[in-house]
Amino acid sequence: MKDQSRVIAALLIGAAAGAALGLLLAPNSGEELRSDIADYVNDLVASAKDKAQNAASSVKDYGANAIDKAKSRFTGEYDNLANKAGNLSDEVKSHVNDHVNMAKNGVKSASNNVSEALQHS
Repeated sequence: MKDQSRVIAALLIGAAAGAALGLLLAPNSGEELRSDIADYVNDLVASAKDKAQNAASSVKDYGANAIDKAKSRFTGEYDNLANKAGNLSDEVKSHVNDHVNMAKNGVKSASNNVSEALQHS
């Protein structure tokens, strides 16, 4: 990226220098020459501003897209983890209920056995 910037800057400087030399060597009066040089420099400045604004806009768009991608990826992973946690919670509840029911049945069975033993004694 730095090499490209240097090449572009060198080309712009070379073009500006070439244009300035062309204007200096042209058969114009001093006032016309200064006016032409000022117009050319103003055009270069405007062009540079436009390119800088376009580059800034491109960087801003790239950053916004990167943030959106990261958010969507994070949201998807969060939703996936939330679903897994919900499923695991349901599974744990089911196992706990099974064990509670088994314990209740065991207590009822033991109670019935004690009751029958007391009745036979």
